[in-house]
Amino acid sequence: MSDTGFDRRGFLRAAGAGTAFASLLGAGTAAHAATAPSSPPADDGEGGGGTATCEWLGTSGWRVRVGDRLVLVDPYLTRYSTGLFDGRGFDSKTRLTVDAATVDEHAGTPEVVLVTHSHWDHFNDVPHIATTTGARVVGTATTTNLALAMDVPQSQVSPVKGGEVLDFGDYTVEVVASLHSRNNNYSMAFPGVRLERPRKRPRTIADLPEGDTLDFQVTVKGGPSLFFMGASDFVERNLAGLSPDVAMLAVPATTRTHDYVPRLLEALDHPRTVVPVHWDVFEVPLANPPQQDPTTAFSVAGFADAVRAASPATEVVVPEYLTPYTFSR
Repeated sequence: MSDTGFDRRGFLRAAGAGTAFASLLGAGTAAHAATAPSSPPADDGEGGGGTATCEWLGTSGWRVRVGDRLVLVDPYLTRYSTGLFDGRGFDSKTRLTVDAATVDEHAGTPEVVLVTHSHWDHFNDVPHIATTTGARVVGTATTTNLALAMDVPQSQVSPVKGGEVLDFGDYTVEVVASLHSRNNNYSMAFPGVRLERPRKRPRTIADLPEGDTLDFQVTVKGGPSLFFMGASDFVERNLAGLSPDVAMLAVPATTRTHDYVPRLLEALDHPRTVVPVHWDVFEVPLANPPQQDPTTAFSVAGFADAVRAASPATEVVVPEYLTPYTFSR
């Protein structure tokens, strides 16, 4: 398919692979690398040991460990080319594929998979993870119906809309109704919902519509609250009172959302720590340093500067792939 006019996360054809992560550090972005614990944190009686250890899987994906329990958020590990970044031009007919060996290596054995929305760079690997590990899939009605069409058992899907607070014992998951980012035409790629299970199994990336967007706040008992975004827009009123300790915030794809950074930080009550996500080239294998997506409205360094300007007391942690970052309350 020729250039659609979409930009990234709305999906504009990119001309190049982006700049190296090292140059971002040179631009003054705060970077922080935690040391991977040799064993899960000791339980302090509060369930989960009062900490959460998070590893970035690229895009908006995370592996979150609470004690000996594992949660995944938007795990997209196959990272195949659709033409976005290699100069071919975006191809909406790109076939869905799963690199099972890579997914199995990095996904671990989660008990829950949280899906912010159903675009391929968030949902592609979820059915494989669910059917091979037995993990529960939490997402919209669209995510649920697509998962069912891709052989995930009904007993493993939990449709949500926003407002739910799910109690998993050592941690809770609060579901927040949200919005997908807008491209330069104030639209998005692959809009729409699936209110029923598709008759045919999805085959191409165009078969995975956005299907509404969610955010998630994971709160560890006796530990931190972690806010996860999968796209760069939000409903201000829905964020009131969340006040997360750590916020994984999507770098904006365009400037079409008014005052994105200051409004978002104010709505979240100026988190102690912000971790930028969805700023990398997500069609190449996971390898550090991550490559900057050249189509975003902000570089990750520029986004970090905007966060510090709007919230001077907030620490910005620029993540590297598969690197453990341990957060406490």
